[in-house]
Amino acid sequence: MESVALVAPVTALAFAGDVLLAGLAAGSTGIADGSTSPANEGSGSELELSCLLQKEALPIEAPLSVLFGLHGKTGVTSVTCHGGYIYSTGRDGCYRQLRLQDQQLEVLQKHRPCKGLQWLEELRFTPDGDLLVLGFHADNFVVWSSRTGENLHCIPCGGGHRSWSYCSSPLSENFAFVKCGDVMLCHRQPEPCEQQVLLSSVHGREITCVRRLGTVEVPGHTALNVFVTGSEDTTACVLALSERSRAAVPLTRLSDHISSVRALALAKPAGPSTKGASTLLFSAGGRAQIECYRLLCAADPASESAVACQVTHVASHRLDEHWERKKNRHKLIKMDPETRYMSLSVIPGTSSEQLPTPWEFLAAACSDGSVRVFGLLEAARKLVLVAESFHHQRCVLKVEAFLHTRAGGERRHLLCSAATDGSVAFWDITSPIKDAVDALHRGEGEMQPLALRTPLLTVMAHSCGVNSLHIHRTPEGPYLVASGSDDGSIHVCLLEVSLGEGTAGTCLRVLERVARPCAHAAHVTGIRVLRPDLLLSASLDQRLTLWRRGPGGLDMLSTTFFHVPDLAELDCWEVTEAGGVLSYCCVLCGQGLEVLRGTCPPEPPPLEDPQ
Repeated sequence: MESVALVAPVTALAFAGDVLLAGLAAGSTGIADGSTSPANEGSGSELELSCLLQKEALPIEAPLSVLFGLHGKTGVTSVTCHGGYIYSTGRDGCYRQLRLQDQQLEVLQKHRPCKGLQWLEELRFTPDGDLLVLGFHADNFVVWSSRTGENLHCIPCGGGHRSWSYCSSPLSENFAFVKCGDVMLCHRQPEPCEQQVLLSSVHGREITCVRRLGTVEVPGHTALNVFVTGSEDTTACVLALSERSRAAVPLTRLSDHISSVRALALAKPAGPSTKGASTLLFSAGGRAQIECYRLLCAADPASESAVACQVTHVASHRLDEHWERKKNRHKLIKMDPETRYMSLSVIPGTSSEQLPTPWEFLAAACSDGSVRVFGLLEAARKLVLVAESFHHQRCVLKVEAFLHTRAGGERRHLLCSAATDGSVAFWDITSPIKDAVDALHRGEGEMQPLALRTPLLTVMAHSCGVNSLHIHRTPEGPYLVASGSDDGSIHVCLLEVSLGEGTAGTCLRVLERVARPCAHAAHVTGIRVLRPDLLLSASLDQRLTLWRRGPGGLDMLSTTFFHVPDLAELDCWEVTEAGGVLSYCCVLCGQGLEVLRGTCPPEPPPLEDPQ
């Protein structure tokens, strides 16, 4: 095959060893073998200066990799290398982190510095580890700090269509620019900082969801817990929390969302790795937007947090973009652009099946009254809507997926959804998932959404909205389904799942129902079944209560007050301490973040059969 020369106007140029990095005016980024480029006739800086000053096209023979439209159609303004990664900026208001793997460019992450900063020009890495973003906001030149999340400088200069230069040193900072034919210079000497941060914030607004990733063992340190939080400030944050220092250190921020992040879900780790623990993260929220990332957390004793987190953006999905691709959409009612995803749940046991391609499936509760199921093909970076149902006809607040396996190995994928009318519905989504896999295989990753079947069972658990939901399988086989409501009540039902023989389907039967009205004085926004006989609930009344489930109902064992107002969610996990003592930890989020630990009473002895 003959080599093809890529000829395009160059707006940014850099060298990484023998690799030539080029940013093009059309918004694309490409790499080529720098050893065969004109760089052999001079230094890299001379070649870069020559190409950019003469504004001529740079002929790149046989490009190794090209990412078309990486920064839209507005053009790439700079490319640079730092710490083994490649960074590019553009006039789309974003800078991207890339890496070179097997001579191919791979996008890891997209960052949006701050609202309104649409014209990014350059990145500067400081010796103290801060990343400065240089750009233009309207008529002002802006220097933005990624560490503090605020503007360090804002200088009126007339906008970005001009020649300029910025230089910073410990002694002074200088910004020169051309305005109306005059060369202007702004000079500033560093001033002593009179502000001292006593406790840095995790988010700028309320934390709406939290999930625990796991524990990272670091030599010379205590075990560090890693969490992911989502917030109304449109970002998700991966942070490490040390029990010794009691400090939460942000590892990385995910800023792909254009509205609030309302829900998080984690897929099971991909397997043991010498580089660390790898996990799939799904985040969703306003404007019907879902983002998917691959997180790799590993020990890094040299860093401040002692943990390093590498983020790879896998896929994204928005319902309005999905609607625009529909055929005959003029005959359909357009989806509500204000739709929010209220809850997410990864459907377990789908990626391990012997499928033509390994798909991961995700269930979502939506504010427009639908329950939607998505399929992710990580290798192709595709997130596809595969099934949906508007059975509830009102806002769906919670979804929880679980896998039922019979002794013979037969499996059923079951889904539980809860809405604002207090109803809890149970679905068998095994057939829709199999049909979706077949359709995706035939359509090469594209399909029209299927219809979910009618729920197998609906339980009116509460008189109003269900704000918390959790499912726990008992050793005997049945499932405990616990829910908390706006009216402060708690409802627990024992659900039996039986699989029919031959053509008979899945049968669900409620064996026991327990309700505790007025368990809390406000909305119950967090609930977890710790053991078949123990239940943990949290509410807006700032009480964390431990309940014992017995034959007579729910009995309060203990309660404690926590300090986080406007509680949004909680997550729990087991911890085995010295001597084999089992305890439970829970993390609560709202207007802040708090971690609590407690020991549980011993399990009660089994009831003796009557003589």
